[in-house]
Amino acid sequence: MEMQIGEFIRLRRDIHSQPELAFEEHRTAALVAAKLEGWGYRVERNIGGTGVVGQLVRGNGSKRLGLRADMDALPIIEASGTEWTSQRPGVMHACGHDGHTAMLLAAARDLAQNDTFEGTLNLIFQPAEEGGGGALRMIEDGLFERYPCDAVFAMHNMPGIAQGHLVFREGPGAASSDYATITLHGVGGHGAMPHKAIDPVVAASSIVMALQTVVSRNVDPLQMAVVTVGALHAGVANNVIPASATMELSVRALDREVRSMLERRIKAIVRAQAESYGLTADIAWRTGYCVLVNTPAETAFARAVGVELVGEAAVTPQGPALTGSEDFAFMLERVPGSYLLIGNGDGDGDSAGACMVHNPGYDFNDENIAVGAAYWSLLVARFLCA
Repeated sequence: MEMQIGEFIRLRRDIHSQPELAFEEHRTAALVAAKLEGWGYRVERNIGGTGVVGQLVRGNGSKRLGLRADMDALPIIEASGTEWTSQRPGVMHACGHDGHTAMLLAAARDLAQNDTFEGTLNLIFQPAEEGGGGALRMIEDGLFERYPCDAVFAMHNMPGIAQGHLVFREGPGAASSDYATITLHGVGGHGAMPHKAIDPVVAASSIVMALQTVVSRNVDPLQMAVVTVGALHAGVANNVIPASATMELSVRALDREVRSMLERRIKAIVRAQAESYGLTADIAWRTGYCVLVNTPAETAFARAVGVELVGEAAVTPQGPALTGSEDFAFMLERVPGSYLLIGNGDGDGDSAGACMVHNPGYDFNDENIAVGAAYWSLLVARFLCA
């Protein structure tokens, strides 16, 4: 594979320079499809919008494997300063999806050129991971009916971890993400005569504080949950009591039951607090990504492949869960599998690789293309044994 990696570094940088937002990945999807077709894969385009699946069938093996990479970028102005920086103002690959795509394509070429497996390999290139729910869209569009999988795997880079180090986790690996818009309806009035108004600002302030008790007093201390009030909008003048106030919430959990409890408690607290201040509250709850749960057998298998490839010293067998969210969780609700991390750099001689994702200065570590592609190739060879 050494002869091929330079090509895929160039490909990754090309994708990086032309980033595309969720469900707008037309150029990237066309590039992926053309590469796969050129290597002999049967390719289907436009699954779930701009998704692409490449399938390779070898021999009479009955096992079916799915590998997934994401393709979309973020609405961020890039400040990495690289030669391959984004040429599209306000859009950048700030999470490494360009690298994930390049890793899987490098493995795809290697697998197409070597008879290392027997069975069905489904390579899933997904749109809209960044909040668009592209995985769910592909599933709803019949992904697993058309391309059944016995197991499915995905890999994500992680700054702050040594480049090429692999991290696995059995069980809950990434949090659910739900969102709420709360609108408080009071009565506006003059700031000098508050007794003739019903002030939504005071009520909103009380609600913000009351919501802090959801995690501290309703969630088991051994469980994880986050309730964040990220925005509070009310009024425009210092001498006017506004008629309404709006709050935006982000809610996360690593357990399905805790997730449901958070919704119930938040709604109950908001309504009770609003009533106590003489206001009414509208709550628009938006369900986001579910909890990502890595199944035991598949995680053990993925971990063993990692140890075989890079050795025990470069593998974390049971890493911590992430409080961020990942829509690969929807695929893991339908099919057993596992989601692993590959270190992007820890700052030890590689400060660029340690820059956190979703940061304007972030860039994917190109040294991971060889490691990631080799990992996928070995996983396929071990799962679909010839």
